[in-house]
Amino acid sequence: MNDNLELVSLNEAARMTSLSRTFLNRLRDQGRFPAAVPMGERRIAFVKSEVLGFIRDRIAARAA
Repeated sequence: MNDNLELVSLNEAARMTSLSRTFLNRLRDQGRFPAAVPMGERRIAFVKSEVLGFIRDRIAARAA
């Protein structure tokens, strides 16, 4: 499946980044994490390729 169309849950995004859900929500509030895709009244997801981009940016920043 194309990563641009694949969605991951908040729990999966937390696992992928090794960050807590609380910290991811704080980063979202600050505009420092990809925006969520609303899936329903109480459900959100994230575009997998955007989460992977966030991870790549973090890896690149350590070398700067």
